Amino acid sequence: MRKRLRHGGVELGRVAGAHLLRHSLATQLVGQRRPINEVADLLGHRSINTTALYVKVAASQLAEVALPFPGGVA
Repeated sequence: MRKRLRHGGVELGRVAGAHLLRHSLATQLVGQRRPINEVADLLGHRSINTTALYVKVAASQLAEVALPFPGGVA
C-alpha cells in the first residue's frame, strides 16, 4: 500500500497504508453525518469504541451542537 501511495505522488507521513485509507473513509463518512454504527459496520468493527479511534470530528461540527453557556458569555 505504501509503495502504491508513493507511486501516486501521495506524501506519506508516519502513518500510511491501509490504516490511512480506513481513517480517511471514516473521516469522510463522519463529515457526511453518517451514523457512527454505519461507519463501524463499514470498517468491520464490533465495537463503536474501536471506530472512535479512526474518527476525528471537526471543530465546526462540534460548534453546531454545542449548548449555550448558562448565564451568557463570560
